[in-house]
Amino acid sequence: MSVELAGAGVVITGAGRGIGAALARTFAAEGARLVLADRDGAAVESVAHDLGAVAVAGDAASEDGVRALVARAREELGEVDLYCANAGVAEHGGPEAPEEAWARSWEVNVMAHVRAARELVPHWLERGSGHLLVTASAAGLLTNLGSAPYSVTKHGAVAFAEWLVATYRHRGIGAQVVCPQGVRTALLEDAGAAGQALLGADAVEPEDVAAAVMAGLRDGRFLILPHPEVAEYYARRATDTDRWLGGMNKLQRRIEDAVGGTAP
Repeated sequence: MSVELAGAGVVITGAGRGIGAALARTFAAEGARLVLADRDGAAVESVAHDLGAVAVAGDAASEDGVRALVARAREELGEVDLYCANAGVAEHGGPEAPEEAWARSWEVNVMAHVRAARELVPHWLERGSGHLLVTASAAGLLTNLGSAPYSVTKHGAVAFAEWLVATYRHRGIGAQVVCPQGVRTALLEDAGAAGQALLGADAVEPEDVAAAVMAGLRDGRFLILPHPEVAEYYARRATDTDRWLGGMNKLQRRIEDAVGGTAP
């Protein structure tokens, strides 16, 4: 199911910088009408000003925040054709990570998408069209060594988008997931030595992710993979899970040897 951006009403969360800002610039060049959201009001105002878009500062994850954002978007756009659930958080650690880190990961990386769909899907079903684009991660298809909250919730984000397609595709509703590995954004900068060792060498720019998204919106494929090798890793995981897990554990030991300690 391809998406036409010229004249489309588009919402992008986490649009103040990184992938969200790159998507905004790319979509604006295609003729989309944009509502851009971010917790950092100054950052999103700057991006929106440059593009002639509407900026909304605030929380795009909570129930009230999502409801307010969608309502504002409808005021500005008439209807939301494409909702880009791009905002995300990356908490580090394993099961010992604090409860608030797990809760924040769940709220932003999963429930923000569920709440957006709750507001949008009834309208989309009435008119027979609508599209959700989820910025997930290769961690949502594989795993992210060093970050259990991120890995678990990004799997959840992918699973929810899959459910939407399986349930509503025949009624005109589409969903896709963007699953990059390392991207040169603040999330990678905050990943620490282990994250840099794992993802830094092959990291791409946010503009590369936006270009992959454009290609994916045109051809309609569910998985948008800015790092094409992720498809091979995903296939290995599915067809020989035990061998894949063994390889991931070997990689974990290599990271521990490189940075010291016994992570996550």
